[in-house]
Amino acid sequence: MIKNMNSYPLYDDGEHRVYWLGIEESEDEKGILTNQYLVIDGSEAALIEPGGFFVFSRVLKNVTSLVPPTQIKYLMYSHQDPDVVAGLNLWFEYAPLAKVAVSELWVRFIPHMAVLSAGRTIGIPDKGMDFQLGSSKIKAIPSHYLHSPGNFSFYDEKSGILFSTDIGAAAFPEGEWYLFVEDFDEHAKHMEGFHRRYMSSTKALRAWVRSVRRLNPKVIAPQHGAIFRDENVGKFLDWLESMEVGIDVFEKEFYGD
Repeated sequence: MIKNMNSYPLYDDGEHRVYWLGIEESEDEKGILTNQYLVIDGSEAALIEPGGFFVFSRVLKNVTSLVPPTQIKYLMYSHQDPDVVAGLNLWFEYAPLAKVAVSELWVRFIPHMAVLSAGRTIGIPDKGMDFQLGSSKIKAIPSHYLHSPGNFSFYDEKSGILFSTDIGAAAFPEGEWYLFVEDFDEHAKHMEGFHRRYMSSTKALRAWVRSVRRLNPKVIAPQHGAIFRDENVGKFLDWLESMEVGIDVFEKEFYGD
């Protein structure tokens, strides 16, 4: 069973800080462990991909060690999957001033999470938007159909970190885990099956890669798997650009040419 219950700093310039918030494994996750991230600028914070009930205690403990939960301005959700949103009702209680940021496509799902948002929801339009956090900005980057039809990556301008949602996810073999990608070719073996199945469109994937190259991120931090930095950022984007995924694969495999 893999557990690393401590947070880890990804960026810190004294005023602006970014943390990965630990990890733990459930047998049912089949090696697809979830990452959660905290961005702090001055007295304001954004919790990115807060996660489900299973991870809540660990994430809350690590957040509280870094910032009072009352300083969380945004709970930022890339899409509607339960491993992203299932802890929402708990976060509404422990971060009472936070607003929920999610695709406007999924706002109607929030009452089904045992939450009446009472004006605390920001529906992100399809084209994306900017979020002011202290003196910095987090950009919602359209990532639609990768894999959700209403999906966003989040780019923290000050640190240069792109939180890439399920893009970059890896399924680790039993008992294996690491925080940062060191050997890209070996790591790609853990990513390939996930991307071919869960990324629905080659065209959408290549469009996302083009938009990300314009941002020139220093780090790419997915919701599952390991974090890309240094030369592995470029290797990852090149790898994505060369892939055929989703319906383009399954049309041939299941429905014939």
